Amino acid sequence: MCSLRMALLCVVVAFALTLLGPCPSVCAPQGGAEPDEQPYDLDDFDMNGETDWENLDLNGENYDYEDLDQEIEVGTVAPPAPETPPPANMPPPEYEEEMTLSPRPTPPLAPVTLDFKGPGLFGPDTGLGMPTCLLCVCISGSVYCDDANLEQIPPLPKDTTHFYGRFNSIRHIKNTDFINLNKLKSIDLTGNQISGVDEDAFRPLPQLQDILLADNNLQALPELPPTLRYIDVRNNRLISNGLHTDGFKEMSLLEFLYLSDNNLDYIPVPLPESLRVLHLQNNNIQNLHVDTFCNSHDRNYMRRSLEDIRLDGNPVNINLYASSYICLPRLPIGSH
Repeated sequence: MCSLRMALLCVVVAFALTLLGPCPSVCAPQGGAEPDEQPYDLDDFDMNGETDWENLDLNGENYDYEDLDQEIEVGTVAPPAPETPPPANMPPPEYEEEMTLSPRPTPPLAPVTLDFKGPGLFGPDTGLGMPTCLLCVCISGSVYCDDANLEQIPPLPKDTTHFYGRFNSIRHIKNTDFINLNKLKSIDLTGNQISGVDEDAFRPLPQLQDILLADNNLQALPELPPTLRYIDVRNNRLISNGLHTDGFKEMSLLEFLYLSDNNLDYIPVPLPESLRVLHLQNNNIQNLHVDTFCNSHDRNYMRRSLEDIRLDGNPVNINLYASSYICLPRLPIGSH
């Protein structure tokens, strides 16, 4: 047992000497005081008793670990530098200086015209530099130019079948407005200011069926194509001399003829057999002929298609012309 203690003691002493250096007992730092540390002495160890290993100071110093629990004082950050006030002549941040710039002189704008020239992507280009189908609306052969401030009819694509130019300021229809439009079936120019139409404006159209010129200033009609099925020229200033003689005779497909609110003196005869509706109210018609609707030479003649005749608002008394209605399925509406 003693041998074990001696061996352990030798190990501890050797370890302590190693930590303290080669001469802990006699060497001192040059030019300095004697070190506080005391050399280890073998006599300090109790050879016969138990060694207090828990409090053994291998470095020659006894540390009080309770001191580590003290709060470490951390230095504070240096206070920020004081803000430098802005110069007296500098505006506050929210201030926005207003600058008045002298306006540049604006060059005069060229007048906008509708001088249509040359072919375009969807139709001829307009004077505005746009094809007609950008100025108007084109949908499957139908061209809609309603309420577009037009003063003349724009060039239309060759495949146009229906043209709507209602409620514009068109005053005249030229014989070149619908040229080469072989598929055109319907023209609606209601609500313009049309007072004149060139004689050949509509005649070259081989498939034209409907023409609507109501609410204009027309006093006369040009020669119309025989293919028409629907004619509406209400609320114009038409006079009887402004209609072609026998102008409706060859229209074997005509079904609807609206001539009301004009200045007609008589019914334009002869009327085609296909006619179903004839409106002549609010004109200046004063009398009827016996053959206006019927055939005095054929007592068996019947006009079965004509079912709607309006003569009200005229100075004619229809009771005086009973023989003029004998061939009709229905009596006309008019003054009694």
